Amino acid sequence: MAILKLKKLKMENVVVSLEDIVDSSSNAVVAVNCAGIIVYCNSQVEKTLGLPTRLIIGRHVEKFFPGTGLLEVMSEGKPQLGCKFVLNGDTYLSNRNPIIIDGKIVGAVAVFQDVTEIQNIIDTLTTKNEIVCELQETLANVLELSNDGIIAIDRDYKITMVNQPYASFFNKKPQDLIGMDVRELYHCKPVFARSMETGETEYGYVTTLNGKEIIANRKPIKKDGQIVGALGTVAFKTISDLYDLSQKIQKLRTQRDYYRNELDRAQRTRFTCEQIIGQSPAFSALKETVKKVAKSHSTVLIRGESGTGKELFARAIHAESSRHRGPFVRVNCAAIPENLLESELFGYKEGAFTGAKRGGHVGKFELADKGVIFLDEIGDMPLMMQAKLLRVLQEKEIERLGDTKPRKVDVRVIAATNRDLEEMIINGEFREDLYYRVNVVTLNIPPLRRRGEDIDLLMHYFIKRFNEIFGLEVAGADNEVIQIFKNHRWPGNVRELENVIERAFNVIDGNMIRKEHLPMYLHNSQKYKVISREGGLAKLVEDIEREAIVDALEACGGNKNRAAAMLGISRAGLYKKLSRYKI
Repeated sequence: MAILKLKKLKMENVVVSLEDIVDSSSNAVVAVNCAGIIVYCNSQVEKTLGLPTRLIIGRHVEKFFPGTGLLEVMSEGKPQLGCKFVLNGDTYLSNRNPIIIDGKIVGAVAVFQDVTEIQNIIDTLTTKNEIVCELQETLANVLELSNDGIIAIDRDYKITMVNQPYASFFNKKPQDLIGMDVRELYHCKPVFARSMETGETEYGYVTTLNGKEIIANRKPIKKDGQIVGALGTVAFKTISDLYDLSQKIQKLRTQRDYYRNELDRAQRTRFTCEQIIGQSPAFSALKETVKKVAKSHSTVLIRGESGTGKELFARAIHAESSRHRGPFVRVNCAAIPENLLESELFGYKEGAFTGAKRGGHVGKFELADKGVIFLDEIGDMPLMMQAKLLRVLQEKEIERLGDTKPRKVDVRVIAATNRDLEEMIINGEFREDLYYRVNVVTLNIPPLRRRGEDIDLLMHYFIKRFNEIFGLEVAGADNEVIQIFKNHRWPGNVRELENVIERAFNVIDGNMIRKEHLPMYLHNSQKYKVISREGGLAKLVEDIEREAIVDALEACGGNKNRAAAMLGISRAGLYKKLSRYKI
């Protein structure tokens, strides 16, 4: 093709430079390598085949265009121009050319266009006058919507059809050109008119139009096997426009790659272990373990009370791993209704059930391919789904709902829970085989009450963050507040501390957080001391448990569901303890 001869470029650069440009044309473009494998197609091919690019590229051209001449073009080294073929009941005209680099055939390219409608319209123009007028009016409206310049002539070189983009080359209006001899307009015989003599169609040739260098197409217009005219179209108005667009596209791709790398760097910086606040010995040791675990591909189970930051550690594993460029997909197994969980995790096929989306739905596991899926609250997953999840972990493949075709997925699974899975196994609430499958590497996040030395660090971190959000300049907290924070057991862990400081920012009237800015349940917080009490250790544990439940209920405003989640126990378990302690 003439387009490929405009400049000596590597094949991949030519494809890149034309990729978005060709998409603006009504012509469909397909390129194959020496083996007949499709290496490029534009959006018009997607529309023609009704398939996305990812299902076309990489497949053999015979799969979609049986009997195509592309393979002959490569073997013979000669182009095939103006070839007519029928696909899915529609008629197309195709130009096929070998791609030659340094004298060697490295592939072939085909440019084709659906000419069914145009041919029918042109044939109809010779019928009754009123039908001709109606079709010409409709055709004129259609042609004016095109950005490509279009002109048609009959055997006598009379212009029978022209649109405004083409007429603009001569500073004319279409009605001024209809019926005019095209040779008078050009002051010579135009190049596109030669198709009436040769009977050949050519796409992408370089010519001049009223002194401007353009890229054009030409084809003969036939009726009953006889040539009755010629059609010319302008693909690109100037060669410089093609080069400018090529450079602009290359610049945009460079910018895209730059911002993609910057986003990747920002995300990795945000979620690395260094960004997780905590310097206590146990917490520091945990972060070092996370860095080591991140390098492997094993399934990880993160355990800890509600509010300890399980998702932060899951994201840190993703950021520190070789999968950091892949997606991180979070699924809250407790928040999705049981009847929707399977379709959310594995997707569904079109028509799988009433109300299913057209085209089906991609599940979370497919979205997480080449990345990480974080199954939060896995202890709340229904038993039926546990069995299906086990198969995914074993076989590394999923089946969409309503489909029988398995799909391979490359996903690292990180699960998290605040529940006692061992007790759930005994009670028949969690599968033992799934437990051993997800419990390959276990990370236990210590509660905030066991890392008291981190409270001050976390407090100042949240104060700094809420200063930016609220536009304030809070310097810190007074000594009484700091002492209250150190005395409190924090059943809601880091999340509770964050909520307490945010609450203080909503009512603060100075630049220091004071006791009156704290919720009432913290005003009477007292430091627990191990002292002798009647009843020994068992009584001491009961007293502490009772106080923790009371504190949680106060912190949650009496909401038992939230209090149970804060304490890391089930709602039924909370009611049993309320009854036991007569709270």
